[in-house]
Amino acid sequence: MSTARAALPPGPRSLPVLGTLIDYAKDPLGFIEACVRDHGDVVYVELLGQRTYVLQRPEHIEHVLVTRHRHYIKDAFQRELMGGRLLGNGLLTNEGEPWLRQRRLMQPAFHRQRLAAYGRVMAEHARRQLATWRDGEVRDVNADMMRLTLGIVIKSLFDLELDGKAEAVGPSLARVMEHFAGVQALIFPDWLPTPENLGYRAALGQLDALVSSLIRRRREAGGGETEDLLSTLLHVQDDEGQHMSDPQIRDEVMTLMLAGHETTSINLAFCFHLLARHPEAEASLHRELDSVLGGREPTLEDLPALPFTDSVVKEALRLYPPAWTLGREALEDDEIGGWSIAKGSVMMMNPWTVHRDARLYEDPLAFRPQRWVDGLEKRLPRFAWFPFGGGPRLCIGMGFALMEARLVLATLAQRFRFERAPEDDVELLPSITLRPKHGVKVRVRTR
Repeated sequence: MSTARAALPPGPRSLPVLGTLIDYAKDPLGFIEACVRDHGDVVYVELLGQRTYVLQRPEHIEHVLVTRHRHYIKDAFQRELMGGRLLGNGLLTNEGEPWLRQRRLMQPAFHRQRLAAYGRVMAEHARRQLATWRDGEVRDVNADMMRLTLGIVIKSLFDLELDGKAEAVGPSLARVMEHFAGVQALIFPDWLPTPENLGYRAALGQLDALVSSLIRRRREAGGGETEDLLSTLLHVQDDEGQHMSDPQIRDEVMTLMLAGHETTSINLAFCFHLLARHPEAEASLHRELDSVLGGREPTLEDLPALPFTDSVVKEALRLYPPAWTLGREALEDDEIGGWSIAKGSVMMMNPWTVHRDARLYEDPLAFRPQRWVDGLEKRLPRFAWFPFGGGPRLCIGMGFALMEARLVLATLAQRFRFERAPEDDVELLPSITLRPKHGVKVRVRTR
């Protein structure tokens, strides 16, 4: 017999109807930090009437994402707001058997043989970035990495260079992402003709038109399978010999464009930001790159010999996880941490606070890449570090993203070092991803 408590866990003060929405909207990161600091590891909050539980302990997160994953689905924000016209039934928002079918169909696109081809694309685009930097100049590395990773994803997805029509992708993607940074997306449906919604829908229309035209042109061209992701999606078949429909391919392409460049660009920008503030860590990185590469450009085969490079990427993901929060909705009553959870409640799980928990990490706010070198990841609880989610819905592009971050970091850091710029403070904008609101400024110096 369950001994779970029927009363609600402790939590912040809540207003009628709005609940805690005002406090959350003012400062989402600070609100979540205050929840776990002031109220414990299972915190009850209400957001516009939605019963929500903030979970802080890795074992509670594992319960939701792994042990009882069949009893939880993506929360309404992801299903209805991010889904809907934006991502449709893409892998990020789909559920049940349709999701499992799509996952199986897309898995070949991320096999190691495919990743090797993408690795060559990543190295080439990193080389191009080197040619744009000049000794001593202050760069917004967030803008640089946004363009670089967008070029990589456009080439990997469509076998196109980032020019001509493809140039419109960047501003349109940025506008779509900005739409979810404020509370309006939570309150007003996107069909309501507010100025914000009109701008969002115009940007989304531009993306739709581009993606649909590329799918149509590739269909009309016919031909065999090539190394880009769109070709894989067009040719792959399920066990019954069925191909993906064009609407399904559109949803997967939109998902890959949004998730495939934004998260990695943010991770790389914070790598440079942190290295500029910690020259001793940067010196260790340079020693490794010089020893292993000796001046040549890195390849996929070099990555196992670059553990400190990998550690810089992981530590930046720990401190600034681009996917800073995850949500799941309970399909039935449950029990977590001794508390009764009612069907329909949302579990909010936040890498932002878990990654900074002093019970899990020594000196948790410090940038210390060396903490990962001696096998820390294997000693940590399973969900003490989860920048890519976990369980069956672990991000399918995790290998792609980590390979990209390490190759680009190794290429650029081998030729440049990074110094603090006069205005290097970073203001965070928690949207779908954890974006730097005004960019990330560093001074680049030729080595």
